[in-house]
Amino acid sequence: MNAVPVSIQPHLSQVPVDVSEIIVLAGNPNVGKSVVFNAMTGLYTNVSNFPGTTVDIPRGMLPDKRLLKDTPGVYGISNYSEEEFVAEQAILSGDKIINVVSALSLERDLFLTQQIIDYQKPLIVVLNQMDEAQVNGIEIDVAKLEKLLGVPVIPTVAITGEGIAQVLPALSQATIGNTIPDCPPKDALIELESDLGKRLQIYGLRRHHVNAVVSNVMSKGQAGTKFSWSKLFGKLFLNPVVGVISGLGVMLLLYQVIGIWVAADLVDITEKKIMVAHVVPLVQTLVGTVLPKGSAFYIILAGEFGVLTMSLQYIFGVLFPLILGFYVYISVLEDCGYLPRIAVLCDGLLTKIGLNGRAVIPIILGFGCVTMATVSTRVLASQRERTIASTILAITIPCSAQIAVIVALMALAGGLKAWAVFLAILVGILLVLGSILNKLLPGKSTSLIMDLPPMRMPGVKNIARKTWVRTVVFLKEAAPLFMLGSLLVSVAQVTGFLTIAERWLAPVTVNLLHLPQATARIFIMGMVRRDFGGAGLYFLAPHLNHIQILTALITIALFVPCIASFTVFWKERGLRESSILLAGSWLIAFAIGGLVCRLVEWTHIL
Repeated sequence: MNAVPVSIQPHLSQVPVDVSEIIVLAGNPNVGKSVVFNAMTGLYTNVSNFPGTTVDIPRGMLPDKRLLKDTPGVYGISNYSEEEFVAEQAILSGDKIINVVSALSLERDLFLTQQIIDYQKPLIVVLNQMDEAQVNGIEIDVAKLEKLLGVPVIPTVAITGEGIAQVLPALSQATIGNTIPDCPPKDALIELESDLGKRLQIYGLRRHHVNAVVSNVMSKGQAGTKFSWSKLFGKLFLNPVVGVISGLGVMLLLYQVIGIWVAADLVDITEKKIMVAHVVPLVQTLVGTVLPKGSAFYIILAGEFGVLTMSLQYIFGVLFPLILGFYVYISVLEDCGYLPRIAVLCDGLLTKIGLNGRAVIPIILGFGCVTMATVSTRVLASQRERTIASTILAITIPCSAQIAVIVALMALAGGLKAWAVFLAILVGILLVLGSILNKLLPGKSTSLIMDLPPMRMPGVKNIARKTWVRTVVFLKEAAPLFMLGSLLVSVAQVTGFLTIAERWLAPVTVNLLHLPQATARIFIMGMVRRDFGGAGLYFLAPHLNHIQILTALITIALFVPCIASFTVFWKERGLRESSILLAGSWLIAFAIGGLVCRLVEWTHIL
């Protein structure tokens, strides 16, 4: 496993200059850290990538104007993953640390606590999920825990806000705590990262010390006699039969909510009935008062692909409702504790193509909107997995706009036989592409190691906060890139490059794919927007035979993602990966399309 380069210099490029103190929030995954952050700051005020990584670092201002930085959930601080590296750097740069631990997993969580103490950082401990501990018959002597750790300990139930009001005042008593005598100070710990033997010795000392602390402060009695829906559903959803059925239900509901109700129904209102019917004409009228209609600058600003018209239409008519709906759904699954269980159910299948169970969310979402699905690859733990998932999404997963056309035309292409050929090709390419990327990309994909948090009713206020802030942050990041994409397309239209590209593409469609020359415009329009290409194919279908229809459907399904999807892919994965994806999708789509039309013609399978 490759180590991330170590630097003990704090990365504070986006810290306001008037901040008097930096508070860092640290903790294991699924301990309620984000709930504590939201409760203390009110809202996220800034979310950005940690320098040199793809790990998000939320920042917010406390009421007393101190800066609070959240860190990724980690089980320890070292340099063996981006998340651990970022957590370590943030802790080293902080003036004081708030360490959130779960009362349900004290033995596990206090290991990170002791690491922070051994790094000689002043901290307080927030002992969260006390309600769940009580249900499970776990009793913790908070006063004794404070004495053994040497730091303030505040018991909380963050999801309801209980105890949160005591966290901020307790920061004034933050102390370094009781370090382990035989453990070296923080600078020596960093220097010893390359010494495996010494590192294992320190781990053993720390593990023994934490176990002793836990045995002194925690007792496990008989679980509460009160019936617990949380425990019942937590166990049921891990049952293989119930888990698979419920997982399919959740995934189908996800597709229904995002792919149908939002991507089709709601977007039909926001885009066509609001943006296209009212906003876009208003913008065109306003631009027309300054620039003559038909002029190059008018077309660039307010034409069909104009920077102002298409950007407003897509960002607010399409992307905004999609992103908002996605984050509402995911936030509900997060807060109720079900999301980790979906990942566990699908892990075995997805590991075969270099992913793990977390990737099931992006793949299912891709059938609704590849743009939104690409955003959701952020739930994956490594850049390697995000690259594999994003590539699979862009090339092999048709979005809802294409699926509607595919369903409508498949009967003309040969019915069940055509469906069998179509699905076999897409699934086969998905498996082959995933396997190739799994072998070619350096490193190994992460194993699915996660705690299963208790099931509970999600908090409406928390869901609303997370959804709105995540949506606004995404739009702030994606909007400039989308406007740039609109500018490039509109300039290509004004300069005649779109027409030239259509002529260049025509020989490929005619000679390689055995399709009419007019099909070239379908592919060009599909690059702008997939439903444009799908609509063009639908109207051209009466002039095609069944083999040509199947060839066109397969090619357009594998063809480059639309400009919105490509822009988001560019934002998420960078220019280099985006360029490779663009070239690769062209090659795969045309090569497979040409091969299919010849095989079907030769075998007479349809």
